[in-house]
Amino acid sequence: MKRIFDILFSLIVLLLFLPFGILISIGILLTSRGGVFYKQKRVGKNGIQFSLIKFRTMKTNSDREGRLTVGMNDMRITKIGVILRKTKLDEFPQFMNVLVGQMSVVGPRPEVEEYVAHYDETQRKILSVKPGITDYASLEYFKENEILGNSADPEKTYIEEIMPAKLKLNEKYLSNPSLGQDLKIIGKTFLKMVGA
Repeated sequence: MKRIFDILFSLIVLLLFLPFGILISIGILLTSRGGVFYKQKRVGKNGIQFSLIKFRTMKTNSDREGRLTVGMNDMRITKIGVILRKTKLDEFPQFMNVLVGQMSVVGPRPEVEEYVAHYDETQRKILSVKPGITDYASLEYFKENEILGNSADPEKTYIEEIMPAKLKLNEKYLSNPSLGQDLKIIGKTFLKMVGA
């Protein structure tokens, strides 16, 4: 049932979003060098890595200077990238990850391998399900970049404070998975995006 919902919901979103996606793509190409999309290896279900797709919001090869983005004043972020990140529109290409079965619409956000390496045995249970585009942790840390931007040591703040809190919220989601819960999270995510 969840897989059928993921496919149908993703198809509808991608079709409705297509005109905006084309405009965003043109904007990215006209304002900075590099491609439209950014792909990053993330850890998915059962620890299998996959390429997560986003609209590119940073200058090419910016991740060589660190994987964490520290606020919207990060000099690596492009002008259009600031807008895409604030509105979360950079995340929409991940519906393609959902269509091919690497992700679900709702589920624990996938991490990069270097952060998954910090998981303890209990936390690794998160990897028993497909990662998602949104979840309780995404809602709670909707402005995560700002938190990291105000930290004296963003890496330490993420690993010791934010990541464990996110994993706790993921456990909450996994304790009672249902379509009703997914719809509730999707609704709350939409309201966050429109600033309601």
